[in-house]
Amino acid sequence: MLSTGSNSELLFDGPTELNVEEDMALIFKILEIYDQKKVAEVLNQKCGGNRSRETINRWVKGKMQPRLSHLEYITLEGLLPKKPIHYGQSKFTFIDLFAGIGGIRKGFDEIGGECVFTSEWNDFSVRTYKANHYCDPKTHTFNKDIRDVTLSNDPTITEGQAYAHIDKEVPDHDVLLAGFPCQPFSLAGVSKKNSMGRKHGFECDAQGTLFFDVCRIIAAKRPATFMLENVKNLKSHDKGKTFKVICEALDDLGYDVADVNFPEGKDPKVIDGARFVPQHRERIVLVGFRRDLDVHQGFTLTSIANLMPADRPAFGDILEPVVDAKYTLTPKLWEYLFNYAKKHREKGNGFGFGLTGPEDTARTLSARYHKDGSEILVDRGFDYNLDFHDERNVINRPRRLTPKECARLMGFDGPEESNFVIPVSDTQAYRQFGNSVVVPVFKAVAQLMKSRIVKGKAEADRINTLVG
Repeated sequence: MLSTGSNSELLFDGPTELNVEEDMALIFKILEIYDQKKVAEVLNQKCGGNRSRETINRWVKGKMQPRLSHLEYITLEGLLPKKPIHYGQSKFTFIDLFAGIGGIRKGFDEIGGECVFTSEWNDFSVRTYKANHYCDPKTHTFNKDIRDVTLSNDPTITEGQAYAHIDKEVPDHDVLLAGFPCQPFSLAGVSKKNSMGRKHGFECDAQGTLFFDVCRIIAAKRPATFMLENVKNLKSHDKGKTFKVICEALDDLGYDVADVNFPEGKDPKVIDGARFVPQHRERIVLVGFRRDLDVHQGFTLTSIANLMPADRPAFGDILEPVVDAKYTLTPKLWEYLFNYAKKHREKGNGFGFGLTGPEDTARTLSARYHKDGSEILVDRGFDYNLDFHDERNVINRPRRLTPKECARLMGFDGPEESNFVIPVSDTQAYRQFGNSVVVPVFKAVAQLMKSRIVKGKAEADRINTLVG
């Protein structure tokens, strides 16, 4: 490599071919997260010089060899997430399916787990994930489309072939995490086996859905436990038939799902993020333990009440003190949203924007937030007692949340923190946070599961030793 002399002059001290390879490996890793313009800007800002996007592009295309100084190398290396202290000596391993930007992963990292496999199809989400979560290529596999692993998109593949492929592609793990998409379940022909002679009824029931892919991995790898997340409406989809199929499938696989037969009323499997952050966001959480390990008895998500924060942040706590004017709604958009809500209010409907004050609890942040921000508009002092077009109301038009504020609202950062790295555009960031989970909820779930994960892993290891 190179050393840096006075006045940021680069001193060529004879880099070896190996050093050039190391430099290129780092650059390619950085470019999985940031674009070439950003890389050039960081180098120029931190190390001096006049690198340009074209310079980085020439490196990538092999038209010029990068010769990084030590300072430049460690500057780029500093853009990557640090290796957690416990990695390499973790209490358990886990995989992260339909990972998004890693909201579920954070809690299981924090209780001593090590992620060994991630699957996420969206390229922009992958950038954000890699910007914030350590992924060592020696111990961690990154996958794009889960169907490439399960082979569910090839109707000619038999169950045995699929399981053998999964076993080869997916590392052994103790916990499976999945925020699987809820696609409509087709219940036609539930009692029939398909032409490939599948042995498990759940595969017929769930055929054509991504839940089916999760089941295939569970069947092939037999983790000690799993944690699945989905929208609250999963329970009521198709008059409850979808949820019944899911629970029966997991039961057929030999897993007990916590609180599965909880009496009518307040279901502990449905958790509102408003207990942890100033946002209503209800999600269903399915925690399952392998029945033969006998660690499931007595586990209930009702215990999450013991982990709720005593002093939950207020909406005003997550707001930045100074915000770019671009986040304030234009007069035209604000007037449209105002009149739209007024029209539906007069009809007795509840449709319309959500104006949120510092002590309020926000509505659910959605993936469409980038379009108009209507579900969560920050109240900047709009006065309903004044005429809509009054100068004070025009000045005090509401605004969207910034991406940093969205990170706080979802619990990726605490109030006044900005540690979560957002390497994508505002539009992509809004989509990512709108599709994610409330992080503190799943940190609490991970804490509840921790002792049983460790016990389940130990028992599974004992059984494997006896069998092996």
